[in-house]
Amino acid sequence: MIVVAGEALIDLVPQGAGALAALQPALGGGPYNTAVALGRLGSPATFCSRVSYDAFGEALLDRLRETGVDVTSVQRGTEPTTLAVATVGEDGSAAYSFYVDGTADRKFTAPSALPPGTRAVSFGTCSLVLEPGASAYEELMRSAAAQGVFTALDPNIRAGLIPDADAYRARFKSWLPSVTLLKLSEEDARWLGGTPQEWLAAGPAAVVITRGGDGLTAFTADGGTYAVPGERVDVVDTIGAGDTVNAALLHGLAVRDALGGRALAALGPDGWTELLGFAARAAAVTCSRAGAEPPYAHELDD
Repeated sequence: MIVVAGEALIDLVPQGAGALAALQPALGGGPYNTAVALGRLGSPATFCSRVSYDAFGEALLDRLRETGVDVTSVQRGTEPTTLAVATVGEDGSAAYSFYVDGTADRKFTAPSALPPGTRAVSFGTCSLVLEPGASAYEELMRSAAAQGVFTALDPNIRAGLIPDADAYRARFKSWLPSVTLLKLSEEDARWLGGTPQEWLAAGPAAVVITRGGDGLTAFTADGGTYAVPGERVDVVDTIGAGDTVNAALLHGLAVRDALGGRALAALGPDGWTELLGFAARAAAVTCSRAGAEPPYAHELDD
């Protein structure tokens, strides 16, 4: 079982040009997209979050259930669902503004225990920024790591939500001893500062950096560096691409029985190249269609 902890929200995606273009609601949130992608790839997954009782919240849970993701760890609340207004650039890249005050996911509380059979827990995005929920997710991360559970982190920086950049950067560094796999984009890496080698020295067994259409690179604690090119595709938009990479990496590691620090080191050049190539193909499928629509396992068969 892979547990994905973090927010679920509604992306409002413009259907045309201009500030007053019609907005199409779409189910989203980085951790939510990761959970859906894991379900579509065939990995047993559980979503751990706090979701509204409103109509958007019901739709979010319905999709998880349809995808085969367990929702028994989801907390519920009467507060509204978080909204993210997307702006899609000419190259398909997406930027967001958020409506987060008083929303349900901010009131998440850390569960007393992880679901039975948990092999990994994935964290990231807004859930590690917005208090008081951020401290609860942090508590869960540290607790899982202390129990020897594989932990994955994708900070997925949304700078507009971070009131004190230096404080967040310091907090990010404090998480690293509790992280097994750190995945982040080139843009996130530049914003955070530091290098893969510095981050590895703080705790993670591996760091994976995504470079958009240029591919992915993995750095491992034993000094290995492995890279694959991106898959060429006609990009509709990049919404959910990074979340798909998260899921593909976790799914691929689970299939290889490599959800552990030592197992990551044992993958070697061939194992890392295969894993990164799989993640690149999965992300390309997501980029080829509108919104966060990650692939099903059969779409990635060679």
